Amino acid sequence: MFIQTESTPNPATLKFLPGRTVLDYGTLEFRSKDEADASPLAQRLFDVPGVAAVFFGSDFIAVTKTDTDWQHIKPGVLGVIMEHFMTDQPVMLDSAGGKADDEFYDEKDAETVELIKDLIETRVRPAVANDGGDITFRGFENGIVYLAMKGACSGCPSSTATLRHGIQNLLRHFVPEVEEVRPV
Repeated sequence: MFIQTESTPNPATLKFLPGRTVLDYGTLEFRSKDEADASPLAQRLFDVPGVAAVFFGSDFIAVTKTDTDWQHIKPGVLGVIMEHFMTDQPVMLDSAGGKADDEFYDEKDAETVELIKDLIETRVRPAVANDGGDITFRGFENGIVYLAMKGACSGCPSSTATLRHGIQNLLRHFVPEVEEVRPV
């Protein structure tokens, strides 16, 4: 089994591509071993000293490190991923379901929110997934769009610029009601 690695805009996060499906639907992020109880793979990745967060996409695993150098933890992460997939263990336990994040917005803004969600889904999320992360809609209130940043996007030095100059400008262009975009 050959696992490719790719750097991300976040120097603390590497993207690991095992060459097979990781999650059939959606994305999942684990910020601690305690949060990862539904995932045998995430549990084992947190056993590698220096792993701070684990993010699963459809065909990749993004791992965020602590202050440790990648040269010290990358072999351990690669070994865990390889062993996991070679032994055909599940990424998630059957009983585990992704927890839905609550969205907030006024019902009178439902049409605007649908347009915002569509733009995020079709134009933003694919690009962000290429960088090892995910951005999801959380809410819309008083002209402000609230987005949850996950994976490599969470804590990335360029995430503020991505929000302000990329996503905010895109949404303002297509949705005049949008005044600002903020992370939650």
